Amino acid sequence: MTAPVLTSSGCATDVGARRKLNEDSYLASAPLFLVADGMGGHDAGEIASATVIEHFSSLVGQDALSMGQVRDALASARQAVAAISQQGGAGAGTTLSGVAVATVDGLGYWLVINIGDSRTYQFAGGALEQISVDHSYVQELIEEGEITPEQANIDPRRNIITRAIGAGSVGDADYWLFPAERGDRMLVCSDGLTTELTDERIAEVLRSESDPQRAAEILTAEAVRAGGRDNVTVVIVDAVTVASVRGIHVQADDDEELADTRPRAAADGGMR
Repeated sequence: MTAPVLTSSGCATDVGARRKLNEDSYLASAPLFLVADGMGGHDAGEIASATVIEHFSSLVGQDALSMGQVRDALASARQAVAAISQQGGAGAGTTLSGVAVATVDGLGYWLVINIGDSRTYQFAGGALEQISVDHSYVQELIEEGEITPEQANIDPRRNIITRAIGAGSVGDADYWLFPAERGDRMLVCSDGLTTELTDERIAEVLRSESDPQRAAEILTAEAVRAGGRDNVTVVIVDAVTVASVRGIHVQADDDEELADTRPRAAADGGMR
C-alpha cells in the first residue's frame, strides 16, 4: 500500500538565548510530525515532553493513522507523564501539537492534534493559517473580547496554560481532520517561535525557502536572534503527493480540488 500523503520534512530546535535547558521534544517521521514543550521544575519538563514523544514514536512507519490510534497514544502518554509527578517530578507537564497523515475513503487527509499553546499552521496558496487554537488564558481573553491578539503578545499572563498533558490538567486535546492537498506545507512549533516572530515573517520564510529543512533552520535561528526568550522548535512537513482517489496520487502541479470539511472535536478543562 502507498501512503495517502507522501511527505518531505525538516526540523530544528534550539535552547534559545536565556534558558539553560531545552525542554522541547519533537518527532518528524512519517506519518507523525509533533512538537512537545515541557514545563515543570528542574528537569521535569524535559522528561515529560520526551516521554510523550516516545509514546507516539511507536506509530512511526505506518502509511496513515486513525483518530483512535492517536487518542490511544495520547492516553498512554498522559498516564506516563502522571507517573513522573508521582516519582518526584512535581508539576511535570507538556504541551503537544502536530499533524498526522490520515486517510478517509482512500483520500489523503491531515489529522491535527493540539493541547496547550504550541501551534500547528497550514501554509497553502501563499497564505498562513493557524489551525490549532491556543489553550491559554490570554486566548480566552481574546475570545471574550477583553484584549486583542496584539495585546496578548505582550500580556504578562501569556504563559498561563489552560490545558496540558500532566501538570494537574485533565483537559483533552482538540482535533481537526481535513483534506490534504498537493503543495500543502504544515508548520508545527513551540511558542518560542511565535513569541519572537510575526506570522507575516513566518509566512515570508515558508514562501521563499522551498526546502523544509532549510526553512526550519532559518525560522529557528531568526527566533533566537530576535530574543530567544524560550526554547525554539520548528517542524515543517510538505505534501509531495496526495491520494485523490483510492490508489491514485496527485502530483504537486495538478489542479484537482478537495473539499475542506475540517470537523473539530474539543473538550474543556484547565490548569494554571
